[in-house]
Amino acid sequence: METKDRTTITIPVTGMTCGSCVGRVEKALGGTEGVSEVSVNFAAEKASVSYDSSRVNADDLVSAIEDAGYGAGLEEVSFGVTGMTCASCVGRVEKALSGTPGVTGVNVNLATEKATVSYLSGEASPGDFERAVEGAGYGAIREEEESVEEAGARGYRDLRTKLVVSAALTVLVLLGTLYMMLGAGLPVPMAVWNIGLLALATPVQFWAGWQFYKGTWGALKHGQANMNTLIAGGTSAAYLYSTVATFAPQLFAGRAEVYFDVSTAIITLILLGRLLEARAKGRTNEAIKKLAGLQAKTARVVRGQGPGEEVDVPVEDVEMGDVVVVRPGEKVPVDGRVLSGESALDEAMITGESIPVTKRKGDEVIGATLNTSGSFRFEATKVGKDTALSQIIRMVEEAQGSKAPIQRLADRISGVFVPIVIGIALVTFAVWWAFGPEPAFTFALLNFVAILIIACPCAMGLATPTSIMVGTGKGAEMGILVKGGEALEQAHKLDAVVLDKTGTLTKGKPELTDVVATNGLPEEELLRLVASAERGSEHPLGEAIVNGARERALPLAETEGFGAVTGGGVKATVEGRKILVGNRRFLYESGVGEDGLVPRGEELAAAGKTPMFVAVDGEPAGLLAVADTVREESRQAVERLHSLGLEVAMITGDNRRTAEAIARELGIDRVLAEVLPQDKANEVKKLQEEGKKVAMVGDGINDAPALAQADVGVAIGTGTDVAMEAADLTLISGDARGVARAVGLSKATIRNIKQNLFWAFAYNVALIPVAAGILYPFFADGTVPELLKPIFGEYGFLNPILAAAAMALSSVSVLTNALRLRRVKIY
Repeated sequence: METKDRTTITIPVTGMTCGSCVGRVEKALGGTEGVSEVSVNFAAEKASVSYDSSRVNADDLVSAIEDAGYGAGLEEVSFGVTGMTCASCVGRVEKALSGTPGVTGVNVNLATEKATVSYLSGEASPGDFERAVEGAGYGAIREEEESVEEAGARGYRDLRTKLVVSAALTVLVLLGTLYMMLGAGLPVPMAVWNIGLLALATPVQFWAGWQFYKGTWGALKHGQANMNTLIAGGTSAAYLYSTVATFAPQLFAGRAEVYFDVSTAIITLILLGRLLEARAKGRTNEAIKKLAGLQAKTARVVRGQGPGEEVDVPVEDVEMGDVVVVRPGEKVPVDGRVLSGESALDEAMITGESIPVTKRKGDEVIGATLNTSGSFRFEATKVGKDTALSQIIRMVEEAQGSKAPIQRLADRISGVFVPIVIGIALVTFAVWWAFGPEPAFTFALLNFVAILIIACPCAMGLATPTSIMVGTGKGAEMGILVKGGEALEQAHKLDAVVLDKTGTLTKGKPELTDVVATNGLPEEELLRLVASAERGSEHPLGEAIVNGARERALPLAETEGFGAVTGGGVKATVEGRKILVGNRRFLYESGVGEDGLVPRGEELAAAGKTPMFVAVDGEPAGLLAVADTVREESRQAVERLHSLGLEVAMITGDNRRTAEAIARELGIDRVLAEVLPQDKANEVKKLQEEGKKVAMVGDGINDAPALAQADVGVAIGTGTDVAMEAADLTLISGDARGVARAVGLSKATIRNIKQNLFWAFAYNVALIPVAAGILYPFFADGTVPELLKPIFGEYGFLNPILAAAAMALSSVSVLTNALRLRRVKIY
């Protein structure tokens, strides 16, 4: 039987080769619960399906076809969405899009303000999605008309203009209201003065505040209430009451106070918060842009135009199997495998590790890394979207999109609070109008308005953003930059912190740590000779030795016959003495014995250091050790995290022996070693699957996906801009102790927010019964004490001015409490 939920759609089916295929597809679709009729056309390669949309959706039908071994003709489109302000907005947009016939999948990303929709071709179109989004109260942007970034910039300018105009008008309204409250003689009649305030308040209410009405309408159409509902409802109550009081004061028994200052101030403050939020959100996509900017623009490719002829082509034109030539100082354009030549590649921009890696025939190279020394040729094995850099970019986008947005506590409460208050107000109005004493309508309307003003959302709207604003300000004073309030809300729930080794726990650059001299040569003399030989080297290990000698004020000599062997070491003549510096293999190949240095070298390697063997005039003379040294404050940082009850893990691409040596030194609980760049996010995800709330702390581009995957991403300010853009928090100084400070700040801020929400509701909830007239039976005979008459009048009714005063007092208490955060001590 046909019902209102019965839907018929046509699905393109691929992979059918004969009549039996038709039968299998029909059987698969017909066996899906909720499907009533199926017809598959082999010639047209389409399936017509009638189904009960309340029991099954298009995605289920596509899955049935794919499970049968065939394909469904799906298309995907992405477009911008404007007007989303919180997690509940994401849910409404997704619900609206998912309800469009033919849609099989929806992903709405609040950070990038984009929606991605998978749908059946022919059953839906981008125009349907735009109408669905607009019907939910939001805006849709076609990429061909305007980019999301351009729309965001335009929206920010519009919001700023509204804030400036709204603030200017609000100041005038406040001054006008204050003038009346002081009791000074007005230059014009009261009615004219109020009309002037009305003229000033109207543009604020309906021009600057129009977005709140639009958002309210979109929520109401889906049977929901949010902060927009509170803002629009509260300000409208104050504005409409004041408007009626301006033109018909007799309706309120002569009590014709106006509250235009209330409505304008609320809208102006909320606009300020929205502007600050929009500015922070505008930086979200910078990480993706900077990642994309790392890629080389051109590649030198050997093509068939002549024997060995090299041709410069755009990197997009590089194909798998192409032979690519890379010279010193150039970026590797795509991923591949070395065919000939040797060189040291700086992979810090991808792996985060500071020491260049030697590449020779057969080794893999990664696109966007920097060739520091020799030339080489490699075969392109991954191009376009398959390169490591492209995968990192995609992982950042996916991690950002999959992170569950936090549902604001105020939004959850407002979803129940607003309907309840409106219900109480309506019941109060009806009861007083039907059963109240004369003038019944005046009493009914007065109490109705008083209840709505008591429920005005100013304090509720300020409770969270004021604490976050003060908290983020204090964070900045402590060297902690917070991208948004969500980071502060999440950080207090953390169970584990993952620290990237290089640049976070260590300094990120090699330093000379040990000098071991043998055969009677003094240590300082050994260091002076080696540093002199390394003066001509551009390798970071050599630079570390030279810097170590200069820190000890050792005079360096001139060298002759300098030569560098890629992946081995250097040789030079210093003051007539032949110096060799390098690894064990380099000295062995140069005909120099080890002379008992190997055990000491292995000992240094076990401690996480890089030993470099030295020979003078063909005889072993000692060894030097270089390491990426641990920051002085790292151990204290780990101890502070432990004191907060957090598990501390270290993640690195280094070998396990080196990593565990550093972990022992710092007291770290868990070691994640030999982790490939693309796997860091997976390691974070594994911890999350254990039920932990995880923070990731890093400084390199390779950390960006993990920073986005983590519940809270923390970037070290001395690291790359991309890491900082992908993170939720940035430690400006690079001091890892800032992680513990950030967690402490989060706990203090969330505690402050909860206090604010209590005070925001306490005044309102306590005074709603009074506003409903609960005191009237006690003072029906006009026995209100003289002291209380300015508040309750003759019969115990709550004067609307008290409702506004209570709301203002609630706001003052919230602001005062939020400012206490500035004095909270956080170690």
